[in-house]
Amino acid sequence: MGFYRRYAYNGIAVATIFATFLAATVAYATREVQLGRMTVGEFVLINTYMLQVVRPVEMMGYAMQGLSQGGAMLKKMFALLAEPTEQYRTDNVAAVVGPGRLDFDRVFASYLADREILRGTTFSVEAGRTLGIVGPSGSGKSTIVRLLVRTLDPRAGRILLDGVPIQDFPLTQLRRAIAVVAQDTMLFNDSIGNNIALGKPEASRAEIEQAARAARLHEFIMTLSEGYDTQVGERGLKLSGGERQRLAIARAILKKPLVFVFDEATSALDSRNERAILSSLVEVSRARTTIIIAHRLSTVVHADEIAVLDAGCIVERGTHTELLAAEGKYAALWRAQHQGFRRARSPRTTSKAGVASETETWAL
Repeated sequence: MGFYRRYAYNGIAVATIFATFLAATVAYATREVQLGRMTVGEFVLINTYMLQVVRPVEMMGYAMQGLSQGGAMLKKMFALLAEPTEQYRTDNVAAVVGPGRLDFDRVFASYLADREILRGTTFSVEAGRTLGIVGPSGSGKSTIVRLLVRTLDPRAGRILLDGVPIQDFPLTQLRRAIAVVAQDTMLFNDSIGNNIALGKPEASRAEIEQAARAARLHEFIMTLSEGYDTQVGERGLKLSGGERQRLAIARAILKKPLVFVFDEATSALDSRNERAILSSLVEVSRARTTIIIAHRLSTVVHADEIAVLDAGCIVERGTHTELLAAEGKYAALWRAQHQGFRRARSPRTTSKAGVASETETWAL
């Protein structure tokens, strides 16, 4: 905004100066011609001279615009350089080893001082277990993901990985131990194989293909003329939404992390592919700690435990069967997603009066 404002001000100033001096000069020369003190040739000479003088003024204006643009860009660059780098403790650096138990201990988090997102959220996920997190939009589900990878730090409380605060781990090791499959998949304008290998750059082609098979992507890739060397285009525009998401899942599988985090990972898939991929994810993450964040409750039905998040607090916990039996918020969400009206008509019958009647029933 600063650049465009200065650009507009400079343009107005240059145009005003040019128009004012040119108008004054032309008016003076015209008056002199009318009074007979100047010839028409001298009038033309003065106007030509003025036009020649204005060109350096215009160049000066363009120079000022360039300086304004450079100043605005430098201001943004210095502000970016002034951002503090991501830090972790160096006095007692821990190594990311262990089975992968995850604990949130009374975690408070917010993006704005006056708007709390998580309010004392507490839960634990045993190593090798799967926790499903559901809840309405704005309840804080995606904030949990940002806290795990430390793009956001909690205002209060602790997040522990195998009993160690995640702030004690080097960021590179922490993020290598956690694989996140987000709803919006980021792909590079490169081959399918290289995009999958982003999860593990040193992986062999056999490992890449094995991850693709687990994500139900290998069969599709083999139908392409260039196979794993097929270019995906800018941000993966040559792939469908479901194919991009399966590629992201393959990338996470290849990474072999301690903790899997699936943030609406199957939201762009049809029901058939969703069931196939969920079956693969259950198999792949069997020995891994897994967090599944979902709006569609069918995605978390198989979870060992489901937590219902509402307004930054966990209001219900239990298995799918237990939560349905509790008739609480989870049961209400389940009914809302699966209810539908089915109109069933009985065959037409004719009354004795010869008037056709129809019986209609509505079933939930």
